[in-house]
Amino acid sequence: MAASPLLSIENLSVAFPTEDGPACAVNHLSLQIERGKVLGVVGESGCGKSMTSMAVLRLVPQPGYISEGAVYFNGQNLLTLSPEEIRKVRGAQIALIPQDPLTSLNPVYTIGDQIAEVLTLHQGLSKRDAHRRAIELLDLVRIPNGKDRIHEYPHQFSGGMRQRVMIAMALSCTPSLLIADEPTTALDVTVQAQILALLRDIRKEHDTAIMLITHDLGVVAEMCDEVAVMYAGRVVEQASALDLFKKPKHPYTLGLLNSLPTMTRSRLQPIEGQPPSITEMPPGCAFEPRCDKRLEVCKTRFPQAAMMEETHQVSCYLYPGSYWPEQQAP
Repeated sequence: MAASPLLSIENLSVAFPTEDGPACAVNHLSLQIERGKVLGVVGESGCGKSMTSMAVLRLVPQPGYISEGAVYFNGQNLLTLSPEEIRKVRGAQIALIPQDPLTSLNPVYTIGDQIAEVLTLHQGLSKRDAHRRAIELLDLVRIPNGKDRIHEYPHQFSGGMRQRVMIAMALSCTPSLLIADEPTTALDVTVQAQILALLRDIRKEHDTAIMLITHDLGVVAEMCDEVAVMYAGRVVEQASALDLFKKPKHPYTLGLLNSLPTMTRSRLQPIEGQPPSITEMPPGCAFEPRCDKRLEVCKTRFPQAAMMEETHQVSCYLYPGSYWPEQQAP
C-alpha cells in the first residue's frame, strides 16, 4: 500500500474580488508532494506559483481569499484550522524561504534576534539557548564566524548571505516541508550553485520535502523529482523531471523548453504573446491564443487532465483523454 503524500492540494482556487466578480489567481489546482521529495512548480511570472504557496500557509494577501478546495498536510486539512492552530504549523512544520530576503528580514533587529525569535516562539527555548542554536544554524548554512555575525544587521550581509539566513530561519524547527519561492533570484551564478547545493544537503540529511517555485528550468532539471507546469493559475502538465524534459506533451511546456539556449540551437524560439490577465480569463484553455497547435474546441472549456503514463498527466485537447464526456475527440 502506497504511503499517503505529505502535502496534498485538492481543487484549490484563490480569488480576488473585482467590480465584475471574482477573478481567480489560482484555478482548481491539484498537487501532491511526497515525503523527502522535491516538487518543482514552474511557469511565467504571474501564473499563480507564489499565490499557491501563500494559500498553503493561509497567507493570501487581502482582499484575496481561498474560494474552494482543500490543503491536506499530514492528513489534516489546513484550511479548517483556527488562526492559532495554523500559526503553530507555519515555521514549525511548514517553512517558507521567501523570494526577497531583504524585505523579509527586519532591518532594525539583529540576525541573531530574528532567528532566536522563531526558536522561542515554536520551541520554547530560553533567549540564551535560542542564540546558541542560532549560531549552530548559521554554521549549518555555511555562514562563517556565526558567533560574531549573529550580532549584525541584515544590511551588513550580502544577497547570498541574507538568503542563507532565511534558510537558517526556515530550518530552525526542522520542518517536514520547505517552500522555496525563487530562492536563487537576483543571485550570481556561483552563489546560486551554493544555495542549491545547500538545499540538496538539507533534503538528504533531514529527509525534508521541498516545493521549489521557480521559472528557471535549469534549476528544475538539477533539483527536482517531479515537476508541475503552471499557466494562468492552472497546472497544464505534471510529470517526473526526467519525463518532462525527455517527453514534454503540452504546447506551453514545449514552448518553455524551446526558449532555452542549447549547444545545438542557433536561435531561441520565444513564445509569442502574453499570458491573459486574471480579470480577462477565457472560458477555454488560457494558452489557446498563443498556441500554434490550437483546435476549435480549445476555446470552449478547459481540458481535463489526461493520464499519458502512470506519472505523467497533461491538460490539452491534443490528447483524447482531456475531453469532457459531452465533448467528442476528433
